[in-house]
Amino acid sequence: MKVIAINGSARKDGNTAILIRRVFAELEKEGIETELIQLAGHVIRGCTACNMCQKNLDRHCAVTNDIVNDCIDKMVAADGIILGSPTYFADITSELKALIERSGRVGGANGGLYRRKVGSGVIAVRRGGAIHALDSIQHFLHISQMIVPGANYWNMGIGREIGEVEADEEGMRNMQVLGENIAWLLKKIHAGE
Repeated sequence: MKVIAINGSARKDGNTAILIRRVFAELEKEGIETELIQLAGHVIRGCTACNMCQKNLDRHCAVTNDIVNDCIDKMVAADGIILGSPTYFADITSELKALIERSGRVGGANGGLYRRKVGSGVIAVRRGGAIHALDSIQHFLHISQMIVPGANYWNMGIGREIGEVEADEEGMRNMQVLGENIAWLLKKIHAGE
């Protein structure tokens, strides 16, 4: 089993990555392979509404000059997908939103590529807007027919400067519980196959 996480933060290895790695620690304890993809440094444009994904049906976006098709390939191959973002003006980053638009369109056009995969969102926040940002990710997960496990609170950690989320004991504990629940769910799903 494998879980990939896509970190939509402009800061490589910042608070969002720290939160994701805390989830990964629980998955790795259970023997689940993990991979972190960071969008920092990548320029990603949103969907151009060209509809070529509906014509080509090749599991790829017609725009090929960025990382999106690589991300789609990894999402399709994975058993679980975590999407992470810091909170920018009460929402996710524009890069993660662009990835959601394009991978979502490709997934839907090709018969539901992410259907019944385990999916979760992780949000880093300085103060407010995290719930709306998490909802943006959750909407994508649900419309993609993914199975979304819960944790013991909203999937967020509080901190501004890199590393500050580690002082958010409740946030870090929530990431641990999220990882435990993702691992449990993946094992249940694979036991029934």
